[in-house]
Amino acid sequence: MAPPPPILLLTRPEPASRRFLAEIEAQGITGFGTVISPLIGIETTGPLPEMAGIRGAIFTSANGVRAYRALGGPVLPRCYTVGETTARAAAEAGFAPKSAGGNAGDLVAMIAAEAPEGPLLHLRGTHSRGQVAERLCQTGVATREAVIYDQPAQELSAEAKAALDGETPVILPLFSARSAAQFAKAPPGRAPLIVAAMSGDVSAALEALYVTRLEIPARPDAAHMRAVVIGLLRDSGALVQPHGSVKG
Repeated sequence: MAPPPPILLLTRPEPASRRFLAEIEAQGITGFGTVISPLIGIETTGPLPEMAGIRGAIFTSANGVRAYRALGGPVLPRCYTVGETTARAAAEAGFAPKSAGGNAGDLVAMIAAEAPEGPLLHLRGTHSRGQVAERLCQTGVATREAVIYDQPAQELSAEAKAALDGETPVILPLFSARSAAQFAKAPPGRAPLIVAAMSGDVSAALEALYVTRLEIPARPDAAHMRAVVIGLLRDSGALVQPHGSVKG
């Protein structure tokens, strides 16, 4: 008797979770179940600060771009993003973004090397890591910041809890230390738990949570994370369609 297909548990906000799922399916991966149960909500709060004189925007998430658009923020001459997903959202908003293709440290290094004339404005959420504006100011690039959205914590859904308490392997991608810490608060389940953690900091936030297998991508970006998750799905019994191709 064939083992049951693995379950992919996605805990990012729903738009990001559905986009990640679509990217995996586009690689020809089938034969797995999916549960979407966001651990972090997204709520636009604002307001935007005084924008006169601001020469460029910095975004460290697509959520920041969406909140900025919702608040009527203008398109600025310069735009810097932490990674490709955020860059795509910024391009859709009318910007011509430059992506660091990595993490906050890569973003700060890229902007500091370019040394643009400021002030720049980092549009971020209530919960943010990296101290982007502070670190850029230390390099001589005048940078302000504005909190324009909130990320309230949410509990796992009943469907997610049932999956974790079953016997089928659950594959859990975790993209932030905050979501990992939130997940660690959930009651322990019985299912084999296979985690893809974006970075060592994300892995550490799980604390002593029992994990059957843990993988960390070589780089903390969406493409490498997707490749790790696809590998875990395949190892757990998911299928690759005959004409599908798995790309990193």
